Amino acid sequence: MDLPKYVKALKELLELMKNHDLAEVELEEDGQKVRLRKSEPHLSAAPVAIQGSVPGSQPVGSPGVSADGTDEVEEDDDLHRVEAPLVGSFYRAPSPEADPFVSEGDRVDEDTVLCIIEAMKVMNEVTAGVSGIVREIFIENGDPGEFGELLFKIEIS
Repeated sequence: MDLPKYVKALKELLELMKNHDLAEVELEEDGQKVRLRKSEPHLSAAPVAIQGSVPGSQPVGSPGVSADGTDEVEEDDDLHRVEAPLVGSFYRAPSPEADPFVSEGDRVDEDTVLCIIEAMKVMNEVTAGVSGIVREIFIENGDPGEFGELLFKIEIS
């Protein structure tokens, strides 16, 4: 077996899959068969707008959920919680040189973009989901975020 030849062929197949947005490639040559298949969900490269918080998705140990999984009463129940809809890097602005999408005290509506979460090289916009005033921002620009992590609190108005 000529290993460099196979490594080069695999790299070419991977590049082919990437360039043509293929989920699976199969090649058979000289009695040798290779099949490459993406295991992750197939995502579009276009930004995706994700609205507000994910209903019923508070991980155990996060604010509002005790270690035994029961709900805790929070002192600011009147504030809308915007939680991370997926795991990824949190960005407050569309680019490093740009101003943040929102700051504490800003008025927002349902479609206002609050931040971007980058996951698998896809920029996912997170919108407010409600009209109101941004009261708190809980994560720093560039920090990694977890699914269900509290990002913002908005006073509904």
